[in-house]
Formats: sequence, C-alpha cells, structure tokens
Amino acid sequence: MQVWSVANQKGGVGKTTSVVSIGALLAEQGHRVLLFDLDPQGSLTSYFGHNPDDIAHSAFDLFMNNGEIPDEVLNEVIIKTSVENMDMIPASTALATLERNISQQEGMGLVVSKTLAKLWDDYDFALIDTPPLLGVLLINSLAACRKLLVPVQTEFLALKGLERMVHTISMVMRSQKRDLDYLVIPTMFDRRTQASTKTLKALREQHEGHIWHTAIPVDTRLRDASREGKAINQLDRNSRGARAYSILLKTLLEPK
Repeated sequence: MQVWSVANQKGGVGKTTSVVSIGALLAEQGHRVLLFDLDPQGSLTSYFGHNPDDIAHSAFDLFMNNGEIPDEVLNEVIIKTSVENMDMIPASTALATLERNISQQEGMGLVVSKTLAKLWDDYDFALIDTPPLLGVLLINSLAACRKLLVPVQTEFLALKGLERMVHTISMVMRSQKRDLDYLVIPTMFDRRTQASTKTLKALREQHEGHIWHTAIPVDTRLRDASREGKAINQLDRNSRGARAYSILLKTLLEPK
C-alpha cells in the first residue's frame, strides 16, 4: 500500500477536492483505494452524502481502544463510496474532542499507522484528508504517510500558511528521525489575475524542488462535482480540473 496524506494548516485550499479527485482517478485505473477522513469538519465524509454529526461509526472509533485496533471496530468503520474500487473511513465531529481527552495517552500518534498496517494487503493506495490544525490527528497523518501533498491556493495569504506547514513538516520529521517526500500543489489558479500569477511565481521561487510544475485551475466543474457527490472524472472528464488532476496523478506515480 502507498500512503499519501493531503495537508495544509490553512483551510479552503482544495484538500478534500484533491483527495477525491486523485483517489477516483486511481480507482478508475483499477487500483483499490481507501480514503481516510481525519478532519472533524468531515468535508470528505459530507462529500459522499454522510453527516459527520450523526454518523454511526467513524475514524473516532479507532482512537477509543488505547491505541489498539480491534478487527470488529475496523470492519464497522469502512464504508463504500459512489466510486467503484474506492472505500472510505469517514470522520465524525467527535474527532474534535480527541485533543483534550486522549492526546496524552501513549500510542495515540500511531493509531492511523496501525489501522493501515492491518489493511495493508486490502488496498493499493490510502489517501488521508487532514485537519488544518497541528495536533494528534495531523501527527497521525504525517506519521503514517510516505508522500505528503500540500495544496496551496494561489493567493498571497496562502504563502504564510505554507510557511507554517513546511515548519510543521520539519519539526515532525526531526522528532521521527526521517525525511518525508512532500509536493506543493498550487490550486485555484486563475491566469487572468495578477494575484494568481504572482503567487505562483513566488511559490516556484521559494519552494524549488518541492513544487509541482503546473497548477490546478479554477474550474466551476469541480464545485459542481462536489455538490453532486461525484468525482470530477465521473462528472466531466474533459473539464480543466479533471485534466489537471490527471496530469498531477501521472507526476505522483512517476518513479523517483
């Protein structure tokens, strides 16, 4: 299994859209894909028509067994999505309580890693959607993944958020004594505006060697897909957004 996390400490940058789009394109290629929603806001969960406020079983359940992952709990939390070959572990808003309730318990930073270890032969890829806050959930995500995708909206305010995210990556990796391959993905790019073009130029200058060579454009079809609970390749595979995510996936799958 390849484990990719999608993270940024700034919200509204296209994390969930990226998780769904990349996951669905992988599933379309015949890969077995697991989406993992670790965000208490549950955007990924809501995307597929489930309410994170009242969902019966969720990622929250995985943290309730002192760092262990019972098989019966694992079987309960995995649900199907509308995309063939793609399952999901949904989020519930109860995840927001973890920080004050169990973050100090030993082993809480490895719950996601242990979960995916039990599913290692069942899926080819796992994609983790993360909260925009540094805490036990983001730490779990970074500990579990071997590739980190950092979507960044092409506007000046997003640059500061990216600085915080890169600092977090460095801090976590120092504590874990390992390197983490990460890729900055410019999103919501509008070539018609100076703000977008200047921000993209700044991103390329400041993060050389860690930035994707192109960008995900502004595309209303991505919003349409979200509203209908479909992946962009299901709704309109010829849209600008679908083409851009296809190019991104090709980049991600290239051997290093």
